[in-house]
Amino acid sequence: MTESSRTASQTSEPASGCPFGYGEPLTHPARDVARLPAVMQGEDGLYHIRSFATAREVLKKDGVKQAGFMSESSQQSGPRMTNQPVLFAEGDHHHDMRRQTAKYFTPTSVASYGPMIADLADKLIAGLVRDGEANLDDLSLVLAVEVAAQVVGLTSSVLPGLEKRVMAFVENGLDSQPGAVQHLSKRRRTLMQTNLAAFFLLDVKPAIAARRRERRDDLISHLIDRNYSDTEIVTECLTYATAGMVTTREFISAAAWHLLQHPELRADYVHGTEKERHAILHEILRLEPVVRTLYRRTGEELTLDGQTIPAGSVLALHITAANTDPDVVGDPANALCPMRPLPRGVQAPVLAFGDGHHRCPGAFLAIRESDVFLRRLLIWKDVEIVTPPTVETNETVKGYEIRNFRIRLGQTHGAGAKASAEVSTEASASA
Repeated sequence: MTESSRTASQTSEPASGCPFGYGEPLTHPARDVARLPAVMQGEDGLYHIRSFATAREVLKKDGVKQAGFMSESSQQSGPRMTNQPVLFAEGDHHHDMRRQTAKYFTPTSVASYGPMIADLADKLIAGLVRDGEANLDDLSLVLAVEVAAQVVGLTSSVLPGLEKRVMAFVENGLDSQPGAVQHLSKRRRTLMQTNLAAFFLLDVKPAIAARRRERRDDLISHLIDRNYSDTEIVTECLTYATAGMVTTREFISAAAWHLLQHPELRADYVHGTEKERHAILHEILRLEPVVRTLYRRTGEELTLDGQTIPAGSVLALHITAANTDPDVVGDPANALCPMRPLPRGVQAPVLAFGDGHHRCPGAFLAIRESDVFLRRLLIWKDVEIVTPPTVETNETVKGYEIRNFRIRLGQTHGAGAKASAEVSTEASASA
């Protein structure tokens, strides 16, 4: 189901009791979660979970398995693999893979990517200065894909256009809800196979060949050392593409939309410390989780919020609802209030990065690269929205798509250029 486009600006009075109070979510309607049942079986047969406590309980349980992101259909109809991609895997294999790859996403590793991210952000902003106007969602796509490509090792592509090949899987993908009826025509199936072949031949295969000759400090080199087949490597690369690159792209656009609409929040962000800036981004992400719904399948009978859930049931965890549960985040739950008080053990984005053994490994990297780019963009005083974006739903990711977000720079670039250069120097030095 496609959500109707929403282009109108939304504003509200500052929320009482908040350090800041700048409106409600932009990518979905705000709901009164306190009035919704914590667990309810829908007509679709799925058990829908909306409370924070119950959703986190499910995510932390060992007796449930990943059922989203096409994990079940991929394992049933895809090629047989000894090594399942980390997003789909469970048990010892999953835990071992997470331990082995955690080194690519530690704060120290992410800091080492700092100069690369800063240089790329500078080039994108320079292009905006040169052209005067651009689609912000196009800029954020290039940033997200190229940064993730460095971590994964997709740096030996035969032809440019990696970002378009990555998006082809999401824009032409299937509905990832378990049990959803797929309308897969012969033409669509052929298109998906063509996209996969292009991605493998132009991006993944050259990267594998380069790393067989000389290992690097990236994921593909690690997979080669663990004797992954080419099929297993391309599947892992696809997993990181859809679960990492695409989501970061959307978040950057959502964060910029909030910051450009609220000058005071923007000023707090641009002139804040890194801790303060990250707090603002985390709060925006809490309100605008890119992946709205996570799916899990029960391996055994469970009791959740007093209800008995049979083994083999599919649980739909509604992250937008869990993130605005007033029992956890307080009131007003739908207001944007960075540094709002939260119970001990609850992180600022709440469940926007998931939780438990499948929690997003690239959480810190996503916030860091978003911050580097957004601060460079928003330091320009004359950057403004030309066309508010449209918002639709992507059924593969189960999240929002922000498109046609047109921004421009005015003609008073002198102060902005100086400030942007200062930001670039500061970021490079801190990295």
